[in-house]
Amino acid sequence: MKKILFILLSITATFAFSQTRGIRIGYIDMEYILEKVPSYAEANNQLELKAQKWKQEIEIKKNEITKLKEALKVEKPLLTKELIEEREEEISFLEKELLDFQEKKFGAQGDLIVQKSTIVKPIQDQVFTAIQDIAEKKKYDFIFDRSSDLTMLFAKQQHDISDLVIRTILRSEKREELTKKQLKAQEAQEAKEDMLDENPDLAERQKKLDEKKAAREKMLEERRLAREKLIEERKQAAADKRKKLEEEKENKKSGTEIENENIEESASDQKITDDTSSEDKSEAEISAEEKRAQIQEERKRKLEERKKAIEEKKQKAIEAREAAKKAKEENNNNSEENENQ
Repeated sequence: MKKILFILLSITATFAFSQTRGIRIGYIDMEYILEKVPSYAEANNQLELKAQKWKQEIEIKKNEITKLKEALKVEKPLLTKELIEEREEEISFLEKELLDFQEKKFGAQGDLIVQKSTIVKPIQDQVFTAIQDIAEKKKYDFIFDRSSDLTMLFAKQQHDISDLVIRTILRSEKREELTKKQLKAQEAQEAKEDMLDENPDLAERQKKLDEKKAAREKMLEERRLAREKLIEERKQAAADKRKKLEEEKENKKSGTEIENENIEESASDQKITDDTSSEDKSEAEISAEEKRAQIQEERKRKLEERKKAIEEKKQKAIEAREAAKKAKEENNNNSEENENQ
């Protein structure tokens, strides 16, 4: 109550001296700030891991004490009075040791509280330094901590400078890693951000400009991708056309080879006929007829196979030509659509 009264008196006194320019008040949420500062979050996670380890040790000690109590309960009728007292003293000693361990780790002055304070203090110092800088630059008369003992029944969001404090802390950490050139660019960016914070209307206009810029860049990227796709399709069509011409040349070459082979086979047949004419007439006629029949069958089979191969090549060439024609028509349609857009 005295603290609240002191704050109210301070506000009243400041208001009396600030009537010419108006009083300016802001507030922060220290818990929110600590959650957003990376160094605190990392250190706090390490501390939580330690606390989990301590809890596991406490649980192990509890289980040991429970087992000793159960064993004593079962064996008590068989033990002497001295042994029973000795067991009970041992259990009492372990229980006291457990309580001492719990108090040491999780008590009001325990390791958890001490180490948490050690982690929080550097961050709090950074927060206080940032608040002082902000108060001086932006002419604040009062800045309160919403998470403290002070009860704030109502506060407008526009007076919350927690994010500004976080940004100030992160800026100071980042500056240490920047070169002079990068530092100059960073300061320009910070000045722009501060100006937008001071002028919500300007911030809204900047947001709309950024959205329009992003939309324009997206449209240009889509057009670039469409153009690259069209060029790739044209290249593929040209490659297909070259392949088709090569296949046609190959087909013509294969047809010439077949004709030459037919001529050679005819000459071979004639030679066989001439060779057998000097032999016995009856045997020569029979042998020549059998050979001619075999040769004719073999030649007929080869001709059929070659004709079939030529037909297959022709069919493939026709299909390739149709595919190229279809691809060209699709490219033309895409070009017309792009021009219309």
